[in-house]
Formats: sequence, C-alpha cells, structure tokens
Amino acid sequence: MRYVITAMKKTLLSLLLIGSVLTSFGWGATGHRAVGYIANQHLNKKARLAIEKILQGQPLAMTGTWMDDIKSDSLYDNTHDWHWVTIQNGETYDQSVKNPKGDLVATLERLIAELKSKKLTAKQEAEYLKMVIHLIGDIHQPLHVGFGTDQGGNQVKVTWFGSNSNLHRVWDSDMIDGSKLSYTELANALPKADATRVKALQRASVRDMAKEAMTYRTQVYAYGDGKLGYDYNYKNFNTVLDQISKAGIRLAGVLNQIYGQ
Repeated sequence: MRYVITAMKKTLLSLLLIGSVLTSFGWGATGHRAVGYIANQHLNKKARLAIEKILQGQPLAMTGTWMDDIKSDSLYDNTHDWHWVTIQNGETYDQSVKNPKGDLVATLERLIAELKSKKLTAKQEAEYLKMVIHLIGDIHQPLHVGFGTDQGGNQVKVTWFGSNSNLHRVWDSDMIDGSKLSYTELANALPKADATRVKALQRASVRDMAKEAMTYRTQVYAYGDGKLGYDYNYKNFNTVLDQISKAGIRLAGVLNQIYGQ
C-alpha cells in the first residue's frame, strides 16, 4: 500500500513538473489591468499614497502585466511556476502534492507576509508588490488552479469562432478580447459592489480564493465538441467579469491590510 501511494505521489509530482512549461497569461493584459483599476477604486487613502510612492507614480492598473512581461528575462526563470497551482478534484490545497519550485498559493502567502514584515529593500518591495497584484488576478482565473493533467487547459485544443485556440487562452483572453472593451471600459461596465459585498469578498484568504476557483471546473470544461463561440461565451462571460471584479476588490483588501492600517 505504501508503494502504491508513493507511486501515485511521484506521478502527480511529474504532472506538476510538466506544468512548469506552462505558457499561461492569466486574463491577458486587458483583464489584469482591469483588476488593478478596480482595486485602485477600493484602496483607502493611506494605502493609495504608499503604493503610489513604491510604484513611483505608475498606475496600479499598468503594473498588472509586469509578472508576465518578465517571463522573457532569464533572471526571473524561478518565478514561472508561481502563476499556477495543482489541486486534484476532491482535495484541499493542504492535501495536494506541492511543486518544489513553488506555486500560486504558497507564493502569494509568502509575498504578502514579506510585504507586511516591512523588512524589504525598496527594489524588493516594488517587485513583490507587482507580483501580488498580478498573482491575485491569476488565482481568480479558474484554469490557474488546475488538476494537473492538461496544463491548466493549455493542452485542450479548441476553436474559438473558427480560429485555433485552447481552453486556457479562451479564458485568459479570447472572451475578453472578443468584447472589444478597453480595460477601463471593462471595469466600468461591471456592477458596483456595495459595502456589504466588498466586506464579504475581502474576508477570503488566498486558500479560499483557490478553493473558489475549483468550483468552476465543471462549467469551464463543458466545451462539447471543442467548437466554441456564441453559446460558450454566453454561458461563461459573466463568470469572467465576476471573477475580475472579485479579484480587484480582494486585491484592494490585501493592499489595505499591508499599507492602509
């Protein structure tokens, strides 16, 4: 029995390592910028001033793509696996086989703790802040919390309105790009959350966010013959919008905890 369990763990670990070549860009540029734009609307004054200083005036929305941009820089090769996490169906994060190179949940928890410590250099703080901004966006894209067999949907080949794509890309950018909205238009088109909803959303921990992302798996994988278009977009685009909204509100909650106390 011990051998079987060990063999299973080795198999799952292999799947995790295969995922290290994952070329995923959670939400694409428009989605990530919309997350930052929404977050900025929910920052308290103290947090906003602190963040403006750390980012040297760069708008919060425009920092959301930085962690994808650095994928081309070999100095940051160690960060590639931080964009995603593998949790099998029926498991919790605690029960999952951990990627030795790090994962989305562990990285977010570590970066938030280090930002709260106030022991970082100015360069470290700016970089860690930009990573948190990006990764909270990522964890709200359901396919960044995968189950390890298809590289978060990257290996699921589909067509999108007749053009070749994959399931991950459909959720990252195809649905959003199809709306033809800028990130500000996308963010402003979302219903405004009242104080009760904001407070409830901001109670979520990083692990709560990952657990929530898993609840969309049945919906995400209901792609039929893989020829996706109007019907799939109709059934799922509101979920994309809701996840972007939640990501922005929760990002603001984390940043208010770090800088706005």
